[in-house]
Amino acid sequence: MTVVASDLDRTLIYSAGALGLTMPDALAPRLLCVEVYQSKPLSYVTEDAAALLAELARRSVFVPTTTRTREQYGRVRLPGPVPRYAICANGGHLLVDGVSDPDWSAAVAARIDSGCAPLGEVRERMVAAADPAWLLKERVAEDLFAYLVVDRALLPPTWVKEFAAWADGVGWNVSLQGRKVYAVPKPLTKGAAVREVARRTGAERTLGAGDSLLDADLLQAVTQAWRPAHGELAETGWTMPGLTVLAESGVLAGEAVLRGFLGAL
Repeated sequence: MTVVASDLDRTLIYSAGALGLTMPDALAPRLLCVEVYQSKPLSYVTEDAAALLAELARRSVFVPTTTRTREQYGRVRLPGPVPRYAICANGGHLLVDGVSDPDWSAAVAARIDSGCAPLGEVRERMVAAADPAWLLKERVAEDLFAYLVVDRALLPPTWVKEFAAWADGVGWNVSLQGRKVYAVPKPLTKGAAVREVARRTGAERTLGAGDSLLDADLLQAVTQAWRPAHGELAETGWTMPGLTVLAESGVLAGEAVLRGFLGAL
């Protein structure tokens, strides 16, 4: 048995702004919408990726592994059978047949409380340090972590690094993904949740993929790992032994990730 845990946004599914369709229009892949928000299409996969994902779900324990809240994850309609397990809120919620496991959530909350500054303190510091000129929104997700929606064109190039240095000292990680700056407590990890799914299923091996710094622990937790040629990990040159660095970026990287998973199976 193999558990396949993959990040969603900018790894398997892509918004219109992240598709990266650099080829001539006549050669662009056909797309399938997998998420609708406020009556508008929001996220896509290629039609080829949809077929690969359906096959993957039949041949493995496929676990969507996302920083999205449970509500945000609930909007996504992936091809293939509905996964029994899903990881939301960066590992804060382990869904089993669509229901959050209360014991897992309680254990995560206890680890956060024992080793990290309170969410309210970090949120207050993050918002106070932001400039209204580039801050569009600020949000708290699942009472676990905070994030800002920013205008990337106006965001000072050193702001994330400076805030991350402060956050590191109080037990939090910071990640810039698209237009969002996340502040996440260090014990809140995708990797820990994936290891729990592997334990419950008795999986002999695990496969994983992701593109952001919040996915690094996920990639380190699995037997084999892949990352696209875009995203925070690519921008920082992040690597590790056994990591497959794909040549593809944008929505075509989603296909490449799935082909890698199926090839490993």
